[in-house]
This record gives sequence, C-alpha cells and structure tokens, in this order.
Amino acid sequence: MSRFDFTPYRRTTVGFDRLFDQLESQIRNNNGDNYPPFNIERRGNDSYRITLAIAGFRPQDLEITAQQNLLVVQGKKRDEEDLRGEMLHVGIANRGFERRFELADYVRVESADLADGLLVIDLVREVPEAMKPKKIAVNGQGTLKAVPTSSEDEANAA
Repeated sequence: MSRFDFTPYRRTTVGFDRLFDQLESQIRNNNGDNYPPFNIERRGNDSYRITLAIAGFRPQDLEITAQQNLLVVQGKKRDEEDLRGEMLHVGIANRGFERRFELADYVRVESADLADGLLVIDLVREVPEAMKPKKIAVNGQGTLKAVPTSSEDEANAA
C-alpha cells in the first residue's frame, strides 16, 4: 500500500484539516472491496449522480442514510427461504454490502430510484445565500452585494 504524505500541504494551508483527515482515512480504510460497483457522474455545476449496480436487490432490501457530509447505502442479504427451487449454480452475488460516500458541505440527496438492477441516487449542492461571496465596500462606500461566481455567470448566460 502506498502512503501519500500530506505534510507539505498541511504546512501551507489553513482550515483544510478535515479534508486532509478524510483523504488519509480513505487511503487507510480502502480494503479493496469493490462490491457493488458504482459510477459517480457530474450532471451540472451543482448536481451529481451516483449509480450502483445491485442486481437482485429489492427496494425493501436497501437502506439509504444521509447524514451531514456522509451518505451510506446498505443492502441486506435476502434470506434463502425466498428461493423457490434448488440452486444449481449461484453466479449473482446476494451478499450484504455497505457503501459510504463522503459528501461536500451543502450537498443533499434529492432522490433515489431503483430500476433494472441499478440504484440511482441524485445529489444537489445548495449553497445558502449567506455563504455566497459578497463584495465588501471600502470606507463604507456602497453596500454589501452578492458577487456571482463563474458557475453562476455561466448559468445566467444560458
């Protein structure tokens, strides 16, 4: 396992401790379990989609929990009693899983849908008005005014 040293970055930044702790935690906890496979897609400036391939799971087998900065998707293994016949070969995984996704500030789950063996979770980032950048007047000239970011400029131009 390779170890990445964040010390040079920690020396030159202020207030990013949580980010570096999360990165180091991800490196430490990466146990190589890639089940179920997933995609993460950026669908716009402030919208994302996570797609998990979970063939054989029903909505009642799944539990999706959104906490502050954390999304946890759990699949419960189905009882063997649900099977009607004798299995001669089992090639479709029917094991429980837990997938964790670290979310940035102000990212919330908008919806979750299960269809055709794919669980699709849509996420959206909503930055509160109070947290958006503002111009500060020097010597009291003028008032505070929100400054659109480059992503807002692109959205307004469209």
